[in-house]
Amino acid sequence: MAAPARGPEGRPGLWRRHRTALAFLAPAAVLLGIWIVYPAISTVVRSFFDRSGSEFVGIDNYEQIFATDILITAIRNNALWLAVVPALVTAVGLVFGVLIERIRWSVAFRTAVFMPMAISLFAAGVIWRVMDQRDPEVGAVNAAIGAVSDTVDPPGALTGATGSTERIEGTPQQGLRLARPLRQGDVGRLGLTGIALGEVPEEAVQARAPPPAPDGIAGLVWVDFLPGGGKPGVVEKGEQGLPAVSVQLRDRGGRTLETVESEPDGSFAFERVEPGAYVVAIGPETFAAPFAGVDWLGPELITPAVMIAYIWVWAGFAMVVIGAGLAALPRDVLEAARTDGASEAQVFRRVTVPLLRPVLIVVFVTMLINVLKVFDIVLSVAPASSQDEANVIALAMWRTAFGGVNDFGLGSAIAVLLFLLVIPLLAFNIRNFRREV
Repeated sequence: MAAPARGPEGRPGLWRRHRTALAFLAPAAVLLGIWIVYPAISTVVRSFFDRSGSEFVGIDNYEQIFATDILITAIRNNALWLAVVPALVTAVGLVFGVLIERIRWSVAFRTAVFMPMAISLFAAGVIWRVMDQRDPEVGAVNAAIGAVSDTVDPPGALTGATGSTERIEGTPQQGLRLARPLRQGDVGRLGLTGIALGEVPEEAVQARAPPPAPDGIAGLVWVDFLPGGGKPGVVEKGEQGLPAVSVQLRDRGGRTLETVESEPDGSFAFERVEPGAYVVAIGPETFAAPFAGVDWLGPELITPAVMIAYIWVWAGFAMVVIGAGLAALPRDVLEAARTDGASEAQVFRRVTVPLLRPVLIVVFVTMLINVLKVFDIVLSVAPASSQDEANVIALAMWRTAFGGVNDFGLGSAIAVLLFLLVIPLLAFNIRNFRREV
């Protein structure tokens, strides 16, 4: 029986020593060669050819990257992502990591924050696409902003109206006013039409003109309209009063002296008015428009909107990694700092953060790599009308090669550019991992 092949020092040969490991690695190596190495080399080669791949164009595709406005926007947006998102994700993850050590319901909090990681970025983008809708009745973000805005600056009872007769002058922006001045004991009638369907408040009741006030001025604001006809300027059965309308008493110079709100039947009264002529008007605040929503999906705000969605997804990842780092910190060092009189803020800034530096670097660099490759969440959040403004390198590559342009030469050049940008970050991350080990 022949002896096994041995090396120069009598040890088994290289093949015999590593054949088991090579046998296990061979299938993975073949798959990597087919699905990773070969496509990468093919993409680099294809980037030097024209759209159809039949003509060699050298570096023309690479020059076009920096000469096309849409592609320049993509590069600029990626630079903005690199400057903002990794730092914010790391900071938010650090804050959340500290919180979960201090709150009783940490499990529920951790689950809620990490939950977005359980869905794809595309699905998260679809969620935020709906949440960012401009209509506060649909978009949750604008609904929340609108709740605060309408509390601070309440909307008017009506969005618009016109006078039912020529005796009413002005515009909703300036205020609708009676053309004839009123004096003590007069009753002013402000009939309105052109009111949008459904704007009459539910508490409105049949309009009723109030009796004259001997030492004051009374009046009525109502919907001066009946289906099928009616007499303008006359209060008829079926016509409703307009409650919560801001009615102003002005002097002849236009200065507002007093303001009251109409009752459910539309009546109002200014009591104890000095003798003289006055103008009664509906204040412009009655027609103040409600919060209309921020156009998060428009060209100006689409990039911040996508960034917010991305941070929402990845904050859970940063929290878990940083939380693990916090759990491994030596507690005696933290307690020693507190014993020496350091406040919690000082302990956090001068002890916790420096000890967490390796973990923070890992999270930050990982996010840098992910941000360079961001694609699906931009595609799902940004509507077609705003995709040029939200464009990033990966999305530009997909749109150029597969989004209808079908320029595979330029698309390959963009892919190579993205690959070259990621390599330094990957090398830094690998070096950092080896140093920690």
